Amino acid sequence: MNSHRRIAHLDMDAFFASVELRHYPMLRGQPVVVGGRRVDRPVEQADGSLRFARLRDYVGRGVITTSTYEARALGVFSGMGLMKAAQLAPDAILLPANFDAYRDYSRRFKAAVASVAPVIEDRGIDEIYIDLSGIAEDSLPLARRIKQAVFAATGLSCSIGITPNKLLAKIASDLDKPDGITILGADDVPTRIWPLAARKINGIGPKAAERLRAMGVDTVGQLAAVAESELVRRFGASTGSWLWRAARGIDERPLVTERDPKSVSRESTFERDLDVGLDRAALSEAFTGLCARVADDLARKGLVARTIGIKLRFADFSTVTRDLTLAEPLADAQAIRRAAGQCLKRIALGKRIRLLGVRAAGLQPPAATQQPLAVQAELQLF
Repeated sequence: MNSHRRIAHLDMDAFFASVELRHYPMLRGQPVVVGGRRVDRPVEQADGSLRFARLRDYVGRGVITTSTYEARALGVFSGMGLMKAAQLAPDAILLPANFDAYRDYSRRFKAAVASVAPVIEDRGIDEIYIDLSGIAEDSLPLARRIKQAVFAATGLSCSIGITPNKLLAKIASDLDKPDGITILGADDVPTRIWPLAARKINGIGPKAAERLRAMGVDTVGQLAAVAESELVRRFGASTGSWLWRAARGIDERPLVTERDPKSVSRESTFERDLDVGLDRAALSEAFTGLCARVADDLARKGLVARTIGIKLRFADFSTVTRDLTLAEPLADAQAIRRAAGQCLKRIALGKRIRLLGVRAAGLQPPAATQQPLAVQAELQLF
């Protein structure tokens, strides 16, 4: 492990929910759940106060986008169906998602970090990697300075993990949430990383965790005790070797900071395989969110896309992709969703879905006279 590298992972704390609390400060300290766009918005009453929807009043098949830590303490987490969540926390406040606001706060916190440490890999609307190797400042005061810059720009807290590589930094940022700083070296792997569940390693999903559990492997330390040859035998050469290295905290991946990507993509692996009919609401919510994040990536890079594609991985691990090349480039989230929907219609959806992805390619700067492309057919499948 390269001990001279110093890589940070910064993760905004309960980001969507925290942005909502900036708009509705009277809800601080209460269990709050952010759901889909179809959730009722707060209603202003005659006395000027706001009446908020409650989980117990929700009827439908929507899913949770995020929740405050007070709601999480009641067992309510992102990805959970709103009706199920209502059984656990009926009095929790329910708010609709506001992706325009989330993208605005995302831009703010990233600009604030760049003013302190400019070598950044953007990983999504609420998280980034930062290479601190070239900054002559101790890790703890530097982390505090980054957090102060983020708070000054957004009024929001974040958690930071600083380690020798990306894999460990991602784990470390989650160890002291919310508003935490965790600094780990290679020598800390046996004491701080090995006791954790194997699922804490980014890249070990539900299916891999099940296969590891069948081997008697529940923790990272137990995974580290398995011979590399055995992991290769069970998972294949590439995945087996990666699991062996990951359990030891070995990761030499560089930060990806190029400004001229060939494509941008977002994908989500579900906690359980989803049925197109029974889980239509959850799939639709995920699909919309992925398209919004791709649009955010394009906007941040100042690019438009000529090709939109989708990726589906089914329960049997078979993978299908479809692309659509457009007459005119686009970057709008709704137009991306409609174009991606056209791709989706070209796939037989007879099997449960474990992964959904959306991709934009053929990237180019927008023309001054470019008009948004209207793709006529709306998505009907989910």
